[in-house]
Amino acid sequence: MRKLVSIIRKIVIYCFVLLLLSVMTIFTYHQYWLSKEADLLKSNGTIVNIMNKDIHVYKEGEGKETFVFMSGSGIAAPVYEMKGLYSKFSKENKVAIVERAGYGYSDIFGDTRDIDTILEQTRTGLKDSGSQPPYILVPHSISGIESIYWAQKYPEEVKAIIGLDIGLPHEYVDHKLSAVDSLMFRGMQFLTTIGVQRLLPHVTYDPEVLKQSFLTNKEKKIFKAISNKKAFNQDMKNEILQTYDNAKKSTELALPNSTPILFLSAYTKQNEHADFTKQKNKNYEAFSDQLHVSEVQKIEGKHSIYLYAPERIYELTTDFINELE
Repeated sequence: MRKLVSIIRKIVIYCFVLLLLSVMTIFTYHQYWLSKEADLLKSNGTIVNIMNKDIHVYKEGEGKETFVFMSGSGIAAPVYEMKGLYSKFSKENKVAIVERAGYGYSDIFGDTRDIDTILEQTRTGLKDSGSQPPYILVPHSISGIESIYWAQKYPEEVKAIIGLDIGLPHEYVDHKLSAVDSLMFRGMQFLTTIGVQRLLPHVTYDPEVLKQSFLTNKEKKIFKAISNKKAFNQDMKNEILQTYDNAKKSTELALPNSTPILFLSAYTKQNEHADFTKQKNKNYEAFSDQLHVSEVQKIEGKHSIYLYAPERIYELTTDFINELE
């Protein structure tokens, strides 16, 4: 019996040492590449200092309207990932991409990511970089919360919202994260701190970005470098953990009835008739019915719809905005 216990003890010790060595190796490998890639990461946007931290704002184009593109959760390099879409708008309009705390060239703030903080950082970033309201907001996914809350609190600043497969505030309230979900996200953030994302590129960033041609070869290298550096960091984790409270603040306010909203709902042939897709479209229609000016349009493509149908998004948006004039 003593011999068996001794063997088990040795096996546990060996496994622990092996795990520790693996973690140290991955972390060292990650730090090596962070150092090597540092020279690539030179922003050509505007850096706005907020509370001694930096928020990055990228702008291009000229025109009457200012379109503000707002990325979904975990999109580590929005300026690069969304370029295929916003570059179409910048031919005749001003566009701005505010990289939230923890994203792209912005610093990791380490705050709780409550919706009022997020919104004020976005508004300050835009105004201090020279972009004045009113804006046409183009949110994707989780940014639906911020854009709708923005229209609720400052309706005079939001001319319209073009929702790219956005989540509605009440959906985040109705589907509150469980304790298991929270634990999983905390674990994910621990793993990315070590550098595990280097071993899982298909999880770290969307391979579709690299397959397409809207980025140069150098930009693709920068996109991968930022994605590995900022992969699911503390701010991204906190942003997700805060979704219930942030969405609840929005649901407690009156709907932004006077703000025109175009809902662009993504679907694929595989999930077009799935219960999730049907419920999402039902929610969009119900929300839309309560607004003075609103439409729901379906676009074929995956959730990151801006990668799959940028031309169609541009056409529908242009028609929608022109009808407001």
